Amino acid sequence: MGAETRRRARWAGAVLAALLLTALLLTAVLPAAVLLARGAAAAGGRAGEFDYYVLALSWSPAWCAEEGRERGAAQCDPARSEGFIVHGLWPQYERGGWPEYCRSSVRDPSPAETGAMAELMGSAGLVRYQWKKHGRCTGLDPADYFALIREAARRIRRPEVLRRVARPVRLPPEVVEEAFREANPELDPEEITVVCRRGFIREVRICLTRALEPRRCTGPAARECPLAEALFLPRGGP
Repeated sequence: MGAETRRRARWAGAVLAALLLTALLLTAVLPAAVLLARGAAAAGGRAGEFDYYVLALSWSPAWCAEEGRERGAAQCDPARSEGFIVHGLWPQYERGGWPEYCRSSVRDPSPAETGAMAELMGSAGLVRYQWKKHGRCTGLDPADYFALIREAARRIRRPEVLRRVARPVRLPPEVVEEAFREANPELDPEEITVVCRRGFIREVRICLTRALEPRRCTGPAARECPLAEALFLPRGGP
């Protein structure tokens, strides 16, 4: 092998090594970059250290059609004809992301307390789960946290026009958002988002200050439904 051939071989080897190193670095860095861009949950966050809330209102007919009816969930009984129910009140970070499953010295709610919230949130099981995942991160005790949920839910009016939908209809998510903004004129577009899942309109999320005043959503909380149209189901089932 001549000197020129050996030089080219060494050059090619160095280039290949550099490319492999770059690929390895990208493999390690990209997932972290994606998480930072999207926002992520901070398991074990410090209770009470957050910036604002998201009030999540789940459209019960869609949840029941997708999974709740198969579970035999009480809220899916057609006789109850549920509409929007409270999924949760979730602490959020301004930078994006949220705390969850925080360590806390406060007591857990009693069966009586979770049972009393079931009418608003669908089931005592969901209430217990929401407390463990999100409620502990507020730094509040169960009585105060549940009172805050009730007050947040009271302040947001559910559009009557959506409750009157009588058959399944495909519509732009913006229609649902506009219905909420018409029912709640104090809401600005950047303070409310509509969530779709598997082609259904599933949830409306409203960002609130810690004093429960509407405010701008950030990070994942600001992510809108990407579909041009999604299926909106009537109360009582399709």
